[in-house]
Amino acid sequence: MDPFHGYANAIRDELPEAITVLDAFHVVWLGGQVVDEVRRRVQQDTLDHRGRAGDPLYEIRRTLQIGAEHLTTKKITRLNTKLTAGDPLHVVTLASHCYQKLRAVYHARPEAGRRLVAEILASFPSCPIQEVARLGRTLRHWRAAILAYFDTDGATNDPTEAVNGV
Repeated sequence: MDPFHGYANAIRDELPEAITVLDAFHVVWLGGQVVDEVRRRVQQDTLDHRGRAGDPLYEIRRTLQIGAEHLTTKKITRLNTKLTAGDPLHVVTLASHCYQKLRAVYHARPEAGRRLVAEILASFPSCPIQEVARLGRTLRHWRAAILAYFDTDGATNDPTEAVNGV
C-alpha cells in the first residue's frame, strides 16, 4: 500500500481484519526522494544555484538512485569523484548511505530485514540531516505496516499497480 493515511483509514474501516503492508516500492521511493532533496539543497547551498550540466551533484542525480548492487566499478569511481567535488560536508554521501540501507531491507532475508528496519527506525529520526530525520519519523509511524512485509512473505501491490499503469 501507498503510505497515504486515506488508504490506511479506508482499509481499517472497511476491512478491519486485513493486514496493512506498506509496499517496498513506496518505502524505497520515499528514500530516493530524500536523497534527491538533500542533493538539491546541498547544490543550492554550495553553488547558489539549481543544478545544471557541469555541476558535480547534478551529474550524478540519477546514479544516486541506483542500488549499490547495480553499480559498476566505473560508476562507483565516477560517483565518488563527483561526491568529493560537490559534497564538501558529506551530507549527500550520508543521505545516499541511508537510502542504500533502506533498499537493503527488501533484499534481506526476513530476520535480517527486521533487524535492518529496527536499526533504521532507531537511527534515522535522530540523523543530523533534517530530510533523513523526517523520513525516519515517517517510517517509525508506519513501522507495523513496514514489518508486515516480512510477516506476509513479501506481500506487495505490484501486480495491481502494474495493471493500473502506476
